[in-house]
Amino acid sequence: MKFAKKLMALSLAAVMAGSCLTACGDSSKSDEKGSEDTIVIGGSGPLTGGAAQYGVAVKNAAQLAVDEINEAGGVNGVKFKLVFEDDEADGGDKAVNAYNSLKDKGMQVMLGTVTTGSCLAIIDKTKSDNIFQLTPSASAQDVIKNDNTFQVCFTDPNQGKASADYIADNNIAKKIAIIYDSSDAYSSGIYNTFKTEAQEKGLDIVAEQSFTKDSKTDFSAQISAAKSAEAELIFLPIYYQEASLILAQCKSADFAPKFFGCDGLDGILSVDNFDKSLAEGVMLLTPFAADATDDDTQKFVKAYKEKYKDETPNQFAADAYDGVKIIAKLVEKESIKGNMKASEICDKLKKAISDGFSYDGLTGKGMTWSSEGAVSKNPKAVVIKDGNYASL
Repeated sequence: MKFAKKLMALSLAAVMAGSCLTACGDSSKSDEKGSEDTIVIGGSGPLTGGAAQYGVAVKNAAQLAVDEINEAGGVNGVKFKLVFEDDEADGGDKAVNAYNSLKDKGMQVMLGTVTTGSCLAIIDKTKSDNIFQLTPSASAQDVIKNDNTFQVCFTDPNQGKASADYIADNNIAKKIAIIYDSSDAYSSGIYNTFKTEAQEKGLDIVAEQSFTKDSKTDFSAQISAAKSAEAELIFLPIYYQEASLILAQCKSADFAPKFFGCDGLDGILSVDNFDKSLAEGVMLLTPFAADATDDDTQKFVKAYKEKYKDETPNQFAADAYDGVKIIAKLVEKESIKGNMKASEICDKLKKAISDGFSYDGLTGKGMTWSSEGAVSKNPKAVVIKDGNYASL
């Protein structure tokens, strides 16, 4: 009996030891060496919830780029594998859990996250793990505070300045009202820079109205203030969900100003039960227009539609597609193999991208990056016409 108990105890100890080794291994998988001929790219974004259009577009386009690279034989014989997690655009535990899951799956390079809040939740973790992070669409300036993180998208300050410049330089309006989300880093960041640049450009900001994440369904007070101030244009540095409500409520208030927004408005035409005619004439700055006639854009749009049930790709898809192709070019430049540790890959990539590297992509020609991680490229202006985005 004593022998049997001892045998059982030894067996139990062995099982527990094996479990411990497995758990310990999970926490460091991102720094393990993988297969020599495969590099794992990880990404996270909202695949469910109100911002799912962004995350799904990024995941789809990233997979399209990975497939194209692999079908062409890879990069110096090295192929890519995409792993993607749903973080629900959550700037807390869900973003962290998604990141940890990606590490468990062997992520060596990170494309993401998609949204600013989620990115801010994990940037210090990617820094601590020394994982190269190239986000397609998290635009807050704080996202790139660490030296391992870079952006494909414009920073929020750049969007605010470019919007004010475009409105002023093209004489679109003089009297401007602003409605922004004071609880959101993306919205507030664009608002602050837009206000400063608009004043320098001689635009008259006649109303500044804010809302928060807890009060983003009834905009009657903000609209009333803009209408009373006789605003000719409402600047909306917000996401498309709230913008769709503002457009509908402006119609109910018999108020028909011009509307101008940034990349967050991309997706408004796909809101469930939204009357697309309300968005007619809405303008926004974007790095990508699906109706552009250049060969690269048309090839991408055709391939995306064929792969994803005739869905037209948005700018988030284009940024993600560029992001994967940028990573591939950097991998080629540095002769990186899949059996290198994530930390070693990071050191090579972050040096390469800020050392004279340039890339011609869907979202910009001659894109370059500063050592701080910001991209340099020119925005495009589009207008919603007949239910579609059209270049201005």
